[in-house]
Amino acid sequence: MSSAESSPKKPRPTRKPLPEHLPREDRIVEIPMVDRQCECGCTRTEMGEDISEQLEIIPATVKVIRTRRKKYICKQCESGVSIAPLPPQMLPKSMVAPGLLAYVITSKYQDALPLHRLSHIFSRYKIDISRQTLSNWVLNTAARLKPVTEHLRQHIAKGDVVHIDETTVQVLKEDGKKPESKSYMWVQKGGPPDQSAVYFHYDRGRASTVPLALLDNFEGAIMTDGYAGYNALAKREGIEALCCMAHLRRKFIEARTAVSKGKKKKTSKADVAINLIAKLYAVEKSAKKLSAEDRYDMRQERSVPIIAKLKQWLTEISPAVLPKSKLGEAISYALKHFDRATKYVEDGRWPIDNNPAENAIRPFVIGRKNWLFSHSVKGAEASAALYSLIETSKLNLLEPFDYLRWLFTELPKGQRSLEELMPWSIDEETINIR
Repeated sequence: MSSAESSPKKPRPTRKPLPEHLPREDRIVEIPMVDRQCECGCTRTEMGEDISEQLEIIPATVKVIRTRRKKYICKQCESGVSIAPLPPQMLPKSMVAPGLLAYVITSKYQDALPLHRLSHIFSRYKIDISRQTLSNWVLNTAARLKPVTEHLRQHIAKGDVVHIDETTVQVLKEDGKKPESKSYMWVQKGGPPDQSAVYFHYDRGRASTVPLALLDNFEGAIMTDGYAGYNALAKREGIEALCCMAHLRRKFIEARTAVSKGKKKKTSKADVAINLIAKLYAVEKSAKKLSAEDRYDMRQERSVPIIAKLKQWLTEISPAVLPKSKLGEAISYALKHFDRATKYVEDGRWPIDNNPAENAIRPFVIGRKNWLFSHSVKGAEASAALYSLIETSKLNLLEPFDYLRWLFTELPKGQRSLEELMPWSIDEETINIR
């Protein structure tokens, strides 16, 4: 039997049906009357229909909403004019409506479109909105949202675990710093079960005082990488410090890549650690849907012996490896952070790695590649506030545009508490008013 005959046939790709929630527009195609006549002389009778579907799109529809407030006056005494009050607005005296404001913000912070590009898009609709105007809308909206984002920050501290990470951002105009210098965007992910939240925070530095201030009232576990700036927070009473296992694995993958670069693939010493860590992740995959108690039991039974093997291997091989080699650096990093990286097995609520924080910060990193820098500190702070709301809405399975438009409509009314405005407090049907 040939290899072609023995290999299984690949399934033919099939096109997925178009989503049921999309509206349908029926277009009836009839047979001409002359073709309905049969050769025998009879008229053919309808027996059904064949349906095919195509996906169509209608470009953004732009309209002007006119608010016409009625005026009344007493013709007898002409003592004064009464006029209906203007409905509360997110940005008073501005021409921007909640839908347009949500569109601008999601385009920049969700779709990574720089504001100057958005200005050009509007010009194609014969609408003149300058980049500066768009920037003012964003800055003023973020300032108006400060109570909302502060409530979100405090909410994160109500959970058992907070994931923390940080990445660089360039700010052109910042007192005491050169335009090319680095500042930082910090991110936290946490909150009670089923009420996950992400909070971004801009700071000019990377000092340990930043996470200390961000989590001033938190008691529980923090998950971080090996950066020493988290050590002060880790030493605070009521804090359990965990270190990301994915970072340990990444160091060994880099070591394996350095050895095999330009050569045929072969097993390296780094593969021992990589394979053992892979077994730890296999346990986590099996325990993903378990309760915290059952997950703890499974970790004690299956993960603890693997961790013991990994520690033994690291201790034995360390003296025989050059400290400055990639493998030596990976072993040194693993031994330095081993206790924190494996501490997760002591509590079923604790995670094995910091991937949730890295996933949360990824949209900011992607956006940074497009808009490159923030012009001012206010711009960086606005980015932090709006990324916080967008990423939190996504975590709670809400479409960011729909949530922001609803928020920009409800917040000015002042009828709801801050908790009622949070993404976890509402559902898709509430905000889907399109």
